[in-house]
Order: sequence, then C-alpha cells, then structure tokens
Amino acid sequence: MSQTIAASSELLTKPEADDYRSTSRAAVIALVLAILGLSAFTAPWLVILPLLGVFAGIIGLNAIKKFPDELLGKPLAIAGLAISGLTLVIAPAYHGYIYATEVPEGYTRVSFFTLMADKGQPDVPTNDAMQWNGQQIFIKGYVHPSSMSSYEAKKFVIVPDLGTCCFGGQPPLTHMIEVTLTGDQYAHKDFYKKRLAGKFTVNSYLKPIDGLEGVYYQLRADILK
Repeated sequence: MSQTIAASSELLTKPEADDYRSTSRAAVIALVLAILGLSAFTAPWLVILPLLGVFAGIIGLNAIKKFPDELLGKPLAIAGLAISGLTLVIAPAYHGYIYATEVPEGYTRVSFFTLMADKGQPDVPTNDAMQWNGQQIFIKGYVHPSSMSSYEAKKFVIVPDLGTCCFGGQPPLTHMIEVTLTGDQYAHKDFYKKRLAGKFTVNSYLKPIDGLEGVYYQLRADILK
C-alpha cells in the first residue's frame, strides 16, 4: 500500500518538476529555421536558412544535455536538425540537376549579366550581347511589373533581379529584354523567375516600350518554363 502511495506521489510531482524547466530557445529556433529552410528548394541562396537551422539544432541539443534539469525541447532540436540537414543535402542537388538539364537542345545558355553595361560606362549593348545577336539562346529573368497591363500576356519585359521586378521603376536600358512569346504560351505577372528560350535580337536603336524608356534587346521566345 505504501509503495502504491509513493508511486502515485511521484507521478503527481513530475509535472510540477517540469514547471521549473523552460524550453530551449535554440531548439525552437532550429525548428522554425528548418521549416523556413524548405524555401531553399525555390532559390539556391536560401540554403543559408537550413545551414543556420543545423547550427541552432546542435546548440540546442548541447544546451539541453548540459542543463537537463533546466531545459526542455530535445524533440524540437532533433526535428529541426534532421529537417535542416536533409534540406541542406537535397536542395543543392535539386538545383544542380535543374541547372544541368534546363537548357533545351539547340539553345545556348546566356547569363543576363553579360548583357548589362558596366557601371560608369554608356548604357548601350555590350560586346557579348552583339555576339549573341540573331542566335538561339536560353536566359532567365523576372517579369517587370510595368510591362504587363493584365495578369497574363504574350509580350512583356524581363529584368535580371528580383529587386527590380518587385519595386518596378525604370531599370537601366541594358537590364531589360522585351520578350514576345510564340504559339499559345502566356506569361503570368508574378515574382517567379522565368526560363525562356528563343531568338535573341539586338536593336541598333532604342525601341519604345509603354511605361518604360525603351529596350535594345528583344527575344522571340519559343519556350517558356
């Protein structure tokens, strides 16, 4: 009888003991970063989030191990560490696969930045741009919001970075390409990077564009991803 009473007393006092223990902040942060870190599958630079999640998980587990009577949250730290670790391995491999297979056959990858005039130099087509004039290229960019009056369109302007895409304004002339989609393809006005393949043309004059100063570069795109 006395043993039963003692066992019951122990069960009743355990929850009270936990009242004096707090959840490790590092463990909570590790789980939050792990969830946010899943966005690394949308943009390679976001792998910084799962990387920080791994560090936070390790810190949390070490703190809980060092102060077991004061800290809770071991499952949170383990979950955050595991999710972040997997993301840190899988996301770069995923982006590597996309990079290696995204260029359609018959097209050549061109970096937008090779088309952009250097700072302090005249904002005119670069030598690299002139070399690609009339060629079939593959390039990536974001839809400039001022170039589409509706949610979807066959003609629009792309820019190289998300900052220009989101905040609008007048980009430098060599930071823009006017795209015309062929066939039944339509682009949507959003903040996702567009992957385009088609014939690249460099104008010898500044072609006027509604809402913008104009463009030197044009792309007649056969493929939109």
